[in-house]
Amino acid sequence: MADLYLKALTSERRALWAECRLKGLAKDTPQRLRIVEIDALLAAHKARQDGKSGA
Repeated sequence: MADLYLKALTSERRALWAECRLKGLAKDTPQRLRIVEIDALLAAHKARQDGKSGA
């Protein structure tokens, strides 16, 4: 079954990363900070999924 939360986060991250590369945005911009936040959410989601399947 498709994980829509994971798919949505990944899609948002790709779009933000493309925008940052296109515009050459610095690390302290809201877009780059959101990418860092999404990375943390993805890691937490992956850990939760790994823990659920390992039980």
